Amino acid sequence: MKELYVIDNDFHDVRLDRWFRKRVNDVPQSLIEKHIRKGNIKVNKKKQKSSYKLQKLDKVYIYNLNFIKKNFKSVNKNYIPTNKEKSFSSNFFIEDNENFSVINKPAGVAVQSGTKSKRNIIDILRYSKEFKDSSPFTVHRIDKETTGVLIVAKNRKYAQLFTSLFRIRKIHKTYICIVLGLLEKNKGTFVDILSHYEGDREIKSKAITHYKVIDNNKNYSLLSLNPETGRKHQLRKQLLLRGFPILGDSKYRFHNIKPKLKNMLMLHAHKIHFMIDGKKYNFVADLPVVFKKALNEKYLKIR
Repeated sequence: MKELYVIDNDFHDVRLDRWFRKRVNDVPQSLIEKHIRKGNIKVNKKKQKSSYKLQKLDKVYIYNLNFIKKNFKSVNKNYIPTNKEKSFSSNFFIEDNENFSVINKPAGVAVQSGTKSKRNIIDILRYSKEFKDSSPFTVHRIDKETTGVLIVAKNRKYAQLFTSLFRIRKIHKTYICIVLGLLEKNKGTFVDILSHYEGDREIKSKAITHYKVIDNNKNYSLLSLNPETGRKHQLRKQLLLRGFPILGDSKYRFHNIKPKLKNMLMLHAHKIHFMIDGKKYNFVADLPVVFKKALNEKYLKIR
């Protein structure tokens, strides 16, 4: 039996073996190499190495590999959103065009599926009318409990573009948050070496965040935060290190102060701006209702 796949824009310049695992089946590298050697996987009817970079409109021929689909199952099953989530997803969108979307992510939903949570934004967007003719690509993340602006690419070209822009720090984000306590200075910069673990290995990274006090009173401060780096839980860690935990944070907090169950993490990705081909893009994500309510309750204002 012969199967034919024609390479589209999403897999242009992607290695043959990576394409196979993404598009056909997530099998061991050794098995892909074996069937490439045997001629069961060919590009334009010619043998190619597993490292061959596929080009748009290349034709990949796969011969007699039906057993792969029977013996190997993908471990990463997509989350299937509820009908309510499908119908409500259009309310997330701030911007939608042929290359990318910008959404206002709600609280309590991860960007991607993980071991602790299968429910995620990317799989919900797959079922939205805005992504009917394209696939969502993750280009950056915000914490599960954090709300606000999130870019999602619609093709591999723009996914790679945004990833590059984030890497060279050409995409600028502004967060706002409510913290416990009063900062001594109205503006400044946090510089820290933060650590996290990957298995048993400790990873240390430099974290830089610029801050500005928007409003405060004797108990709380409303801050604007501009992270220069993008470390895991960076803002939450840096603020706790200085004795100013974010309101509603159940992880990075004073141990003698437990957040109320009704409290949502008061950290919101408010704005994002960047430039592509000389064109400036600026997007603002409206504050969640719970955040606005907290501002009123704490007598804080966004000036």
